[in-house]
Amino acid sequence: MTTIPETLRAATERLAPVSATPRLDAELLLAHALRIDRNDLLLRQRDLSIPPDFDALLQRRLTGEPIAYITGTRDFWTISLHVTPDVLIPRPDSETLIEAALDHFGARSPARILDLGTGSGALLLAALSQWPQARGTGVDISPAALAVAQDNADRLGFGERAAFRLGNWAEGIEGPFDLILINPPYIARDVALAGDVLHEPESALFAGADGLDDYRRIAPTLPRLLAPDGMAAIEIGYDQRLSVSALLADQGLSVASRRDLAGHERCLMATPARPS
Repeated sequence: MTTIPETLRAATERLAPVSATPRLDAELLLAHALRIDRNDLLLRQRDLSIPPDFDALLQRRLTGEPIAYITGTRDFWTISLHVTPDVLIPRPDSETLIEAALDHFGARSPARILDLGTGSGALLLAALSQWPQARGTGVDISPAALAVAQDNADRLGFGERAAFRLGNWAEGIEGPFDLILINPPYIARDVALAGDVLHEPESALFAGADGLDDYRRIAPTLPRLLAPDGMAAIEIGYDQRLSVSALLADQGLSVASRRDLAGHERCLMATPARPS
């Protein structure tokens, strides 16, 4: 009989050509097949048996399907989210927006939060987990994405504090909001993609010839939506700081930037300009 350690070693070898984290992938898939978490797998691997559906899960990963879509879950900030191919997979880079908000508000709590392009609800629900007194609205153009976000909010116990609505960015939204979280599509149309993003919804990735189309739509709406002491945390591509900052400054906003853990410019913080 093949043991768990032997199975993990073999799966790791098979996944090595298609994954940067083959051992982790193997462990997550096997834990999912066993319906336990990864820690339990590592602690109990000597007394567990190989489930019959593990190889099918492994085959899906070998075709390039992301782990998060196979298992249906992704951890983000302090919460665990349900994800489907209808939504972008939340990534650690996006946690930079929550970190920026924490620095901005300090001991205060934002009362009203807006999440534009909410997808799975990751940013809004992470913020609600951080500030228990806050309430928020998530907007997305995809009904399927909104269903995922609502399910996540209900499952996390935030259903009464989170509202979701179908919309095209901030059209029809009334402010003011203390915190606006925005992770729009920002990849230029002709950029060649590889890896997990090949399986993610194109509408959440691409934004015209230069990747700036949605920033151009969003920037003019921010002055009317931001509270006087509010802040918009906006995710950008690693080479977009100057171009997106210019769009925001043209709207009379003050702009600062924050790097992610990899050292890339990842988040712009836009605030109402102070009177001189």
